[in-house]
Amino acid sequence: MDAPSSPVDRPDADPAPSLDQMKVAAARLWAADRHPYLASAVFAAPVLPAPELGRVVIDRWWRIHADPAVVEGATVPDLGGELLHLTSHLLRDHAGRADAQHFGDAAELHHWVDAADAEIADDFDRLPRLVATVRPGDLDQADGRLAEEYYRQGSVREGETNDCGSGAHGEPPPWEPPPPDDETPGVGAEDQELVRREVAARVAEADDAPDGLRRWADERLHPTVDWRSELAACLRRALSVTAGAVDYSYRRPSRRAPSVDGVVLPSLARPTPEVAVVCDTSASVTDDELGRALTEVDGLLAATGTRQIRFLSCDDAVRSVDRVAAGREVTLLGGGGTDMAAGLDAAVDHQPPPQVVVVLTDGYTPWPATAPRRTITVVGLLGAGTGRDGAPAPPAPPGWARVVPIPTLAGP
Repeated sequence: MDAPSSPVDRPDADPAPSLDQMKVAAARLWAADRHPYLASAVFAAPVLPAPELGRVVIDRWWRIHADPAVVEGATVPDLGGELLHLTSHLLRDHAGRADAQHFGDAAELHHWVDAADAEIADDFDRLPRLVATVRPGDLDQADGRLAEEYYRQGSVREGETNDCGSGAHGEPPPWEPPPPDDETPGVGAEDQELVRREVAARVAEADDAPDGLRRWADERLHPTVDWRSELAACLRRALSVTAGAVDYSYRRPSRRAPSVDGVVLPSLARPTPEVAVVCDTSASVTDDELGRALTEVDGLLAATGTRQIRFLSCDDAVRSVDRVAAGREVTLLGGGGTDMAAGLDAAVDHQPPPQVVVVLTDGYTPWPATAPRRTITVVGLLGAGTGRDGAPAPPAPPGWARVVPIPTLAGP
């Protein structure tokens, strides 16, 4: 997403026009009056002039860059709504969450910004802004979901995407100032977390805070085990075991070959571990849980360092097998009974055989009596393995599997 150049890049540029700080102050007061629980974030972000930028954006260091001409032509409510929207990107750490998506091109980055905007718009009905707001319906999605789900499952919206800045997507333009220091304004990582916790405390006390923001605040104030980190750590441990195995290969000559005339010596090679994902598509798995499973496919690709993984849809039998490089390439088929043992058997029977198999399931399934041969099994327990609607909790996965509970509604 290319941004216009800034006059700071052009030594011969005219002096930068001044920013109407009185209007900025009025916009902050308007925002704080409408949504007082967000006041700490709105006032923490410095507003800096960015002549000829043509818009108002925010970077991941909580700096708002505003074109003075845009501010001059804006109403106080529109500018105040824009400040609320931009700081909401920061509170929800959309830049950090974007880093985990590994965008392949500008189109994917644009789609992420739309998804992040939809997550915010979900909580603020009819918030005035300087630009049109993208809503979940614009992506053909229901309300109440996370940006990752809108990104993976939502339709790509026609038309120009609003660039809210690197604070929304993590990709800084060339003109963006360096990270904050004694001479460069901005909010450092530790202070960002302090602001988030302050806002979360105010949200928890408010009677009129939207539901999505309440869930975010509850997660901040009562953090549970970070299942994403736990899953990544579990995968790293499994892969470190398999990646330690080496073998001889003739694809690359040995470094000792020049010392032996007439003999081709093999070299040691460490192949990239093969990873398979078995996804439970039975009738007992909810749409939210399937959405969570799809969201994790790209994270698994990043964690393994591989370009592709094998993905198997399985209810009481394997319904599809795909070689995928991104979650959007997955085919989900099923809707019947449940037997993850069938999926495990199919995964290890494929060639080349996987060294690590990840099973994403709600747990209502029989398991093999013994561990699959020559592979390490990691179980991502969707819904955290809890019973729903008064039903008993599913049986615990077998002891030979490494288990990571994945709450269905876990926030970022």
